[in-house]
Amino acid sequence: MASNLSVLISQLNETLYSLDLTDLANHWINSSSEYYNVQKARGTLFPIQISLSLLLGLAPIILVLARKTRKRVEKPSKFEIPVPDEAKPNWKGKRLTPTDIYQPDDPAHIYCYCPATSQFLGKFPAHTKQDIDESVEKAKLAQLSFYSDPEFAVKRRKVLRTLCDFILRNQETIARVACRDSGKTMVDASIGEIMANLEKINWILANGERALQPSVRPGSSNLFMKYKKAEVRYEPLGVVGALISWNYPFHNMLGPIVAAIFTGNAIVVKCSERVRWSSEYYISVVKAALKVCGVDENLVQLVCTWGKDGDLFSGHPGLSHLTFIGSKPVAHKVVAKAGEALTPVVVELGGKDAMVICEDYLKNKGVDKIASILMRGTFQSAGQNCIGIERVIVAGEEKYYEKLVETLSNKVAKMRIGSDIDQSEEIDMGAMIMGGAKFDELEQWISEAVSRGARLLQGGKRYVHPNYPQGHFFMPTLIVDVDPECKIATNEVFGPVLTILRAASDDEAVEMANSTSYGLGSSVFSTDFHHAEELTKRLKVGNVAINDFATFYLCQLPFGGVKDSGYGKFGGEEGLRGLCNEKSVCYDRTSLISTGIPGPIDYPIANGKKAWRFVAALNQGGYDHSWWQKCKAIWTLATG
Repeated sequence: MASNLSVLISQLNETLYSLDLTDLANHWINSSSEYYNVQKARGTLFPIQISLSLLLGLAPIILVLARKTRKRVEKPSKFEIPVPDEAKPNWKGKRLTPTDIYQPDDPAHIYCYCPATSQFLGKFPAHTKQDIDESVEKAKLAQLSFYSDPEFAVKRRKVLRTLCDFILRNQETIARVACRDSGKTMVDASIGEIMANLEKINWILANGERALQPSVRPGSSNLFMKYKKAEVRYEPLGVVGALISWNYPFHNMLGPIVAAIFTGNAIVVKCSERVRWSSEYYISVVKAALKVCGVDENLVQLVCTWGKDGDLFSGHPGLSHLTFIGSKPVAHKVVAKAGEALTPVVVELGGKDAMVICEDYLKNKGVDKIASILMRGTFQSAGQNCIGIERVIVAGEEKYYEKLVETLSNKVAKMRIGSDIDQSEEIDMGAMIMGGAKFDELEQWISEAVSRGARLLQGGKRYVHPNYPQGHFFMPTLIVDVDPECKIATNEVFGPVLTILRAASDDEAVEMANSTSYGLGSSVFSTDFHHAEELTKRLKVGNVAINDFATFYLCQLPFGGVKDSGYGKFGGEEGLRGLCNEKSVCYDRTSLISTGIPGPIDYPIANGKKAWRFVAALNQGGYDHSWWQKCKAIWTLATG
């Protein structure tokens, strides 16, 4: 069943992101003709005869327009990348012992393994300062060539279309690579790695050029400056950098890359040591796409250092902008080092996203639909999501609350854990990338909550899988009646723990939602949209979904948080513009009028008093709200 679901999602991705107008027009013509013939045979044609005839008459015109539109769309170039042996079905790899990316007897290399099965994937040299310097220099030269190319606008679109085409044709391989390196399920990889990237690419193709068009501004409010036009132009910064986290190795890498390419930048990506193996495959895909489209593959670079050497990257003077996705402690180091080079940084950190369920919702809508949303929002990728549901705050009557708890408990109890990359077993949730100390922390937080009155209904501890005893598995957990001051209610869990709190009212629920130091995302569920809107205004977060979960991300809105969740935005129009030099340009509306220095204030100034009267009148005429005063000022300027 899990494999069937993975195939279904792959087909959905292909359907949603590969349609063009010609296909749509042909489908419409065929459907209309078939419907017309059926109705004629039934003798029920008359009520729709005129309208269908009109539609069928217009169909050829629509088809011609669609085909003309298609001619303006760059066709993707085809290329293939060898499938890594480790990503092939039923690959048999030896288990790494001990399961750690750092091996004391070989400190110069990063050891990669599958968190679910502990199978060894390969080792890679940790990059040095010289490696980073060379990567930045290669990217710099490639960017100059790329942006100065007369075909730049065409090639940037072609690269993105080529990537989109490759992803759609190779969904299973891409998902398998992500699963091997992160331990997630194929379904989770299809949703989080593939669909998210396809959406970003297609949104940029549809909206990116409009977002980067020069922005015409009103110009000066001064009456005497109305002959000037003002606009902001968006030009590439040069070489930008991205330090990305390990939870979504493909999506976290490709998102910054496609944004950088479309804005005319080169990019150097520093991946996490924990997903070094998959990152090598994904960067080879991007480089192949660049090459087949006639773009220097050095435009995109990949580096990976040990954490202790991260300053070599974040403080590099050759980077004009940094995007950091990670934790607050690491962010402090990144921002401090980037500050030495005066490099601007967008910081996307953790979250403690709350789902606020209002008093009216469970009463009017029941629990089944929202329970399914809660399950997906919590356990997707074993809870390792920055915008995953970390807290569920329920207001309203106890009977509805208990019904929701009962429904969720039954669902969580049926969750199956393991690895489905070889499709040898049906599972719902995979492994976590981090084990060991992370599991110790989760178990301590859960124990503390129970000691303060919480009910642990499911899970709550690590799980030793019979087939993968070294795998990083933690049991799907449901804990309810949680004190809002417990560590599990205030700290980012980043794991498969569904935490439920009760609130006496909707107002108290919002207060609880705002009570932590985080402010990334949230959601509000209410059958009264206007009430949900009012609560949304009071939530101190960067993103809110009303009657849904995290859809603001797929809608390509600017993404980022407040408080301890970071600052700055990526995604959407603001994300593209953030990778640009916003150049302010002012120029004359016509060659008939241009700036000259009036005699009274031309150096050397002949008469100081006269110069003062002139400037005072200039200010009066330019900024006084009274037209009478403006006229007097103009007279003064004219008569001296």
